[in-house]
Amino acid sequence: MFGDGNVASVLESLDFLYLPSRDVAGDLERFTDGLGGRLVFAIEAFGTRVAMVELTSGGPPVLLAGHLEGDQPVLVYRVADLDSALAELESRDAPAEVRFEIPHGPGAELSLPGPQRIALYELTRPGAPARLAGRRDF
Repeated sequence: MFGDGNVASVLESLDFLYLPSRDVAGDLERFTDGLGGRLVFAIEAFGTRVAMVELTSGGPPVLLAGHLEGDQPVLVYRVADLDSALAELESRDAPAEVRFEIPHGPGAELSLPGPQRIALYELTRPGAPARLAGRRDF
């Protein structure tokens, strides 16, 4: 898939694990009370619910997302420049399937042949984490 290229030259860090959820409030309770995770935020907006939970101090946070289609999680990697990264990965037979926006900036999910889901995003709004921290809508 990625040929002989150096993936590290494109991907900076694994920043988020997006998990589909049919019951974000219920899953949030299991991830915090059951697993001992720390709630970062729980937002209800635009007809959906999204909650961020930190399960460890060093790993990427988990986002429980009511709007995420399918059953597979999405690994979301930060890149320095989204358009450049997408062009590079398209040349390696990993084109973008769909573009999206998250509070942190623009992103795109890659089109991969397997059930794995990988997305990239560019951090264009670095104030988003501070703005969202502590918000609890549900």
